[in-house]
Amino acid sequence: MTTHVAVLMGGWSSEREVSLVSGAACAKALQEAGYSVTTIDIQRDMGSLLTRLYPKPDVIFNALHGPYGEDGCIQGFLNIINIPYTHSGVMASALAMDKPMSKRLFEQVGIPCAKHEIVKRDDVLAGNVMDGPYVIKPTNEGSSVGVKVVMDGDEPPFSHDDWPYGDEVMIEQFVPGRELTVTVMGSRGALAVTEICTDHKFYDYDAKYVEGGSWHEVPANIPADIEEKAKRLAEKAHETLGCRGVSRADFRYDEDKGEIYILEINTQPGMTPTSLVPEQAAAVGISFPKLVAWMIEEARCDN
Repeated sequence: MTTHVAVLMGGWSSEREVSLVSGAACAKALQEAGYSVTTIDIQRDMGSLLTRLYPKPDVIFNALHGPYGEDGCIQGFLNIINIPYTHSGVMASALAMDKPMSKRLFEQVGIPCAKHEIVKRDDVLAGNVMDGPYVIKPTNEGSSVGVKVVMDGDEPPFSHDDWPYGDEVMIEQFVPGRELTVTVMGSRGALAVTEICTDHKFYDYDAKYVEGGSWHEVPANIPADIEEKAKRLAEKAHETLGCRGVSRADFRYDEDKGEIYILEINTQPGMTPTSLVPEQAAAVGISFPKLVAWMIEEARCDN
């Protein structure tokens, strides 16, 4: 019988629209790969979701992004109702979404991170908390939501009422150079290194999702030793957090120092045909339908 896949998409995070695009693209590719597919735009109502998951599908394709879909919450729910799902489980998802904790673990295993600290919102408003340039980030958002680069002499990057991400703020030393990203595909390992190019000050939300905001070079035109180092560190980050399925690690490459620094690891990376992960898969001969089919084959619940 044909495997029935339910694609979870949408949700209520700041990345809802991105998730809807990912979910629709994955559903189409899964149908092309021969699966029976149902799409579910989930709302903040688990009783309704349970109803829509009856009778049970064979597998969940998790196309959610951001809090509740990417941080271990929906993964725990799916563990309870015992439906296998794509991407990482509860622990890895929670660790990857918590930027301070993931960086702490990366540093412990020797993965270079830029200098960073967690401060209070009022500390940022009171004046510079680190010599510029530095970056401010929410501690648990994705898609560069809320991220700003602060230069020496800049005014505070937000007002007291313009920071809806909680009382804590991550500040991180700005690393000059180039933006690199690496997909890890389970036991196959790192696929390729892409350089993300943009005319923006950095790879912000608009650079990611507005047409013409960025362009990709895959494979990246970088020295062979840097390429291998980026791949090795991406695999190490994937393993350190206990990720499974597909993940994508983002780096900054400081050419002057010849060093690369991890920014974060994404356990639910964007999944349209032109997104970074499918683009890297295509570069090594894996079509989009084959990629999502592999993800379905790797789907499972936590033990």
